[in-house]
Amino acid sequence: MKSSSIPHKKFFTSCLLSWNGTKNTREMPWKGEKDPYKIWLSEIILQQTRVQQGLEYYNQFIKTFADIKSLATAPEQKIFKLWEGLGYYTRCSNLIATAKFIHENLDDQFPQKYEDILSLKGIGSYTASAIASFAYNEPYAVLDGNVFRVLSRFFGIEMPINTTQGKKYYGELAQLLIDKKNPAEYNQAIMDFGAIICKPSSPLCDECPFQKKCVAFLDKTVSVLPINEKTIKQQKRYFNYIIATYNKKYYIKERTQKDIWQHLYEFILIETESLLNEKDFLHSDAFLSIFEKNEIAVKNVSKIYSQKLTHQLIKGQFFFIQINHPLKKKEGFRMVTKKQLSALPFPKFIVSYLTDKNVSLNLF
Repeated sequence: MKSSSIPHKKFFTSCLLSWNGTKNTREMPWKGEKDPYKIWLSEIILQQTRVQQGLEYYNQFIKTFADIKSLATAPEQKIFKLWEGLGYYTRCSNLIATAKFIHENLDDQFPQKYEDILSLKGIGSYTASAIASFAYNEPYAVLDGNVFRVLSRFFGIEMPINTTQGKKYYGELAQLLIDKKNPAEYNQAIMDFGAIICKPSSPLCDECPFQKKCVAFLDKTVSVLPINEKTIKQQKRYFNYIIATYNKKYYIKERTQKDIWQHLYEFILIETESLLNEKDFLHSDAFLSIFEKNEIAVKNVSKIYSQKLTHQLIKGQFFFIQINHPLKKKEGFRMVTKKQLSALPFPKFIVSYLTDKNVSLNLF
C-alpha cells in the first residue's frame, strides 16, 4: 500500500488532530502518561475489558504495586487476588512473567525499542505500539476496536477486520496515516474519537468533522461497518462444584492445567456432559467415588449459574455439603479455614456464588 493511494489522507490526519485539540473532552487517569510501566499496566487491564471496569483495577494495581519491582517481587497469589473478577487470567500470568523478566534481566528498566517491547510475554503489536508511542513518542500506530471502526467507516472498507488479510491491510493503512511528528497525540486522538463520536451503535454522525468525506456516512453503511466474520464456535461445559466442609474447614485446589482459570482456586469439581438434578448427581459414580461411605449432610443446592467466555459457555451449580470424615482421596486438595478462603483468588463463576446475597453462606 502506498501513501499516495489513500484518498483524503492529509484531510483525515489533520482533521482528527484538530478535533482532538478543540473538542476532545475524554478524561482517563493514564491519558498523557509517559511512564511505560503504567501505560503497559493500563493496556493489559483494558484488553477485553470495559474502561469503567478496568479503571478501578488500574487504580488498585498502581496503589498496591507502584513500580515494576514491587509487582515482580510480590507473592503471585496476592496479584491474582487483586485481579479477581477481571477475567482472562492469562493476562495476569503474563503480567507477572513480564514483570519478573524486566526485574531480573533489565534492572527494572522497561525496554524502549518497539521490537524489544514486542518480544515481552503477553505484549502484542497493539500494546507495543501504545507503549512505544505514548512513552517514547515513536511512530507506531495503534490498532484497537475503535481504530478499526473509524478507518472502516471513513474509507468504506468492507474487508473483515478479524481475518489475517484484514488485520494486515488495516495495520498498513493505520501506519501510513499516523502523524509521525505527534504519534502519541494521534494514537490517543483516534482511539478517543472512536469511543466518543464514531461509536459502535448510535454514532454521533451529526457532530462528526469527517461527515462530508466519510464513505460510510455518504453511502449509508455506517450501521454495517466494520465487518466482522463470526467464526468463533462456543463450547458448552457443565460444572458441578462441591463445597465440602469438615471440622470448619473447606477442600480447595489450585487449577494448574492449561485450561481456563489457570492459577486460580476452586472447590471439588465434577464436570458432566449435561446438568444433573440433585438426586442423580449425589448418586452418580463420580460423586460416590470421591466421598465413598462418608456421611453427607446437604446444606444447600444452588440455582444454575452461567458465565460466557470467549470460546466457552460455562453452566453449573454448587452443592454445599458437610461430611463426618476427612476425604481419603485428596488428589491435590487441601483444607483451609474460612479466613484463608477469603484470601484466595477464585474465578468469577465461583465468586458469583460465594457473594450471592440469596445464598447466605457467609464464606466471603
